[in-house]
Amino acid sequence: MTGRETRTDGGSVADGEGRAVGGGPSRRPVEGSRLGWLFEPRLATVIAGSLALVAAAGLVQVSFGTYSMTVGQAWRAVFDPAVLLDPRWFLNFLLGEELMRAVTGFRGELPRLARETLVVWNIRLPRVLVGVVVGMNLAVSGAIFQAVTRNELASPFILGVSSGAGLMILLTLVVFGGLSAFLPIIAALGGSVAFLVVYAIAWKNGTSPVRLVLAGVIVGTVFNSLQTGLFFFADDIGVVQSAIQWTTGSLTGTDWEQVRMALPWTLVAVTLSLAGSRQLNLLLLGEQTAKSLGMSIERVRFALSGVAVLAAAASIAVAGIVSFVGLIVPHVVRNLVGSDYKRVIVGCLFVGPALMVGADVGARLGMGVLTGADAQVPVGIVTGLVGGPYFLYLMRRQQNMGDL
Repeated sequence: MTGRETRTDGGSVADGEGRAVGGGPSRRPVEGSRLGWLFEPRLATVIAGSLALVAAAGLVQVSFGTYSMTVGQAWRAVFDPAVLLDPRWFLNFLLGEELMRAVTGFRGELPRLARETLVVWNIRLPRVLVGVVVGMNLAVSGAIFQAVTRNELASPFILGVSSGAGLMILLTLVVFGGLSAFLPIIAALGGSVAFLVVYAIAWKNGTSPVRLVLAGVIVGTVFNSLQTGLFFFADDIGVVQSAIQWTTGSLTGTDWEQVRMALPWTLVAVTLSLAGSRQLNLLLLGEQTAKSLGMSIERVRFALSGVAVLAAAASIAVAGIVSFVGLIVPHVVRNLVGSDYKRVIVGCLFVGPALMVGADVGARLGMGVLTGADAQVPVGIVTGLVGGPYFLYLMRRQQNMGDL
């Protein structure tokens, strides 16, 4: 078990992963001290491969559009020194003009940028960054939910978060159209409330992984039925199309506003999930073992579930409900790096964005390649088309699926 110490033959202490960390002639230096595990070959390969996929897919995204440019022009625009070496422009994109001027005290006109740079940095690059953030959030959320419930089929969908957000989105668009400007906040709030309902239903002198999953299925089924019923009350085709875009997940039209909205919550969720990786490992050992090691099961389970809800809500708020990412990415990562949740969380932070940005390339350019039509499909459709065959493959390969 990670974190337990055993004596080695030479009198040193090993940390449960075979590394000597103190005293005796068998002591070996651990590269990068506490961060040496990041350089473990399998994890390092996953990180490098995911970064390469994100870079390749991102380059495709910024190269194609109504304003055409070559790959070389797009690459030079991404790394334009006029942006990267000028804190005024960089902060203008990242923080917004008003906050940039407040931080830097700059009151004049910003220097002019090349047209290609403006197109890439204003329109195309934010979509890639939102895809990265959404992929991180959904993957981490799914990984936490799977550990908390000890069920590899758990995800924000299964535990009611996505259905609660979808119901609030439709309710706002169909009934309270005047609040549509606050749709991201309402979506995140709906997901959070849905999980609290799930937790309340599952509570009976405490919760259990099985009751959480069953309660999530119940709440999800009821909320999805209500969503379907609300479509019959929408008499505006534009409202229906907007609702479908939200409930199937889409990155169309995302800009720096979405990046600024999701990034702070993403940083909080990622930090807390990494800090809770040891507790996630203990939960996977079973409740009795975790209790014998002094863990307060309900507090830890609720707190970690809150982190997962925060991550999922941040994703839903900017991209709608994207299916399968939170379900399949933790599977892929565990198969590649093992079941230690310290490595699983880090792997999810890279594999999630690779899947999301890659899928968005298909969502944006797929219709043009297949039919020649200048149309985009929601990215949630692409992730669903990828996730379905992958789970069929898992089902055929593994004898038992369900419990972690």
